[in-house]
Amino acid sequence: MTPERLVSEPIHPVRDTVADHPYRVGDPVLPGRFRWRDEEFEVAAVLEAWKELSPGSAAMPDRYVRKHWYRIRTADGREMRIYVERRGRVRGRPKPGWQLFTIVES
Repeated sequence: MTPERLVSEPIHPVRDTVADHPYRVGDPVLPGRFRWRDEEFEVAAVLEAWKELSPGSAAMPDRYVRKHWYRIRTADGREMRIYVERRGRVRGRPKPGWQLFTIVES
């Protein structure tokens, strides 16, 4: 198996595309296609989905969803881990978009 390679770069969803994946209220809509480095990819399968929660503290014990993660397989057979943050870490900055975190070439 080819090793997983760290990318950590933005991806750009193709407008009006939605991946075939069961959604729950409050979940972001996973794009069906996206662009990365001038190449377009189609989400063929969602292999895994999970949420990353804020750590909480003694002063603020509530935990909130920070990121939505997806391990996907693209139509060309690559496996990728992508995520989207719920909101920016610094108030006043725009909400961050989707990110390609890692990739395993087919």
